[in-house]
Amino acid sequence: MVKLTFREQEFEVPAGITVGQALAKCQLNPHTVLAVRQGKLITDDVVLNEGDEIRLLAVISGGREAG
Repeated sequence: MVKLTFREQEFEVPAGITVGQALAKCQLNPHTVLAVRQGKLITDDVVLNEGDEIRLLAVISGGREAG
């Protein structure tokens, strides 16, 4: 199994699926989180391995529009 942590929530998904598939199983929008494995950012197409612990970080955007 693979453990995903987002804020105070923990999810478990089977190994062998992609990050994108894992996010879908957890009903999380892939456009609103970044996945981190062992301190490194990973993309939605990365296959998760047995025992992986993935930290999900909320994407924050904002700032001013160029005028």
